[in-house]
Amino acid sequence: MKQTLLEALQTRRLVGDGAMGTQLMLAGLEQGGCGEAWNLTHPDRVLAIQRRYAEAGADCIITNTFGGSRLMLRRHGHEAELAEINAAAARITREAFGGRPGFVLGDVGPLGALLEPYGDLAEADAQSALEEQCRALVGAGVDAIIIETQTSLEELGHAIDAAKAAKAPCIIASLAYDLSVDGTFYKTMMGISPEQAAEFVEDRGAHIVALNCGTGMDMKGAAMVARIYREHCGLPIMVQPNAGLPVLENLKAVYKQTPADTAKDVPAALEAGANIVGSCCGSTPEHTREIRRMVDSCRAAG
Repeated sequence: MKQTLLEALQTRRLVGDGAMGTQLMLAGLEQGGCGEAWNLTHPDRVLAIQRRYAEAGADCIITNTFGGSRLMLRRHGHEAELAEINAAAARITREAFGGRPGFVLGDVGPLGALLEPYGDLAEADAQSALEEQCRALVGAGVDAIIIETQTSLEELGHAIDAAKAAKAPCIIASLAYDLSVDGTFYKTMMGISPEQAAEFVEDRGAHIVALNCGTGMDMKGAAMVARIYREHCGLPIMVQPNAGLPVLENLKAVYKQTPADTAKDVPAALEAGANIVGSCCGSTPEHTREIRRMVDSCRAAG
């Protein structure tokens, strides 16, 4: 019988993949286009990206479904294809491993609207949309649901509940933190601290607490937040920081941190308690390759 993700984490540290959006744009996706629809229209291009991550040493690959909820797909006119888009994404990601062992993480991103009373999105509509996507991903055989780039506990809680309702085999809750102006602490855009998040995620019943993205979230920052997570809950930890801090070029954020520079702080993240180490904005399969090398090096060193 295949080892589950949580079983694997009891014996070794795992490596996650890297950025998807920028890789899709390099493959031809137009700015503002629906990358999730490519699971149906350009599956070969999605597969090529994920295969490069697998070949670089990723144990865990996230499906191309960040905007795969009904609310997000509706903006592009693809709401009716929700089930097909999510199922195809899971199938493509599994294929990317080429028959080798690996874990498919079904991606559930933000709904793109604020919940009432802060915004116009009714809680019942949010819950329904999240459950629909989670059911599609779990039905397609993902090894885990990863709820990522979250900034509020309200939406995160609904998403965890949705994954539980869909009977997800493993639930990963990932928040996006911004570095304070003085560089001393991290909080989400909605003011949630890592301490609050760790306790909330564990109490709500998720299985892994994680971080990704955010302004100023690099591997060094990931180690800082991972250490706080470890102090405030007993869950395994996943980190997916950006490839350094972006610079503005031609009105676009460009990430210039090299794979080696990203990987040099991996030992600090592992020492802080990270069980899965991947990367986010600005990263490439080469960043994954260097992270893999560093994780293996730390394991060999004991």
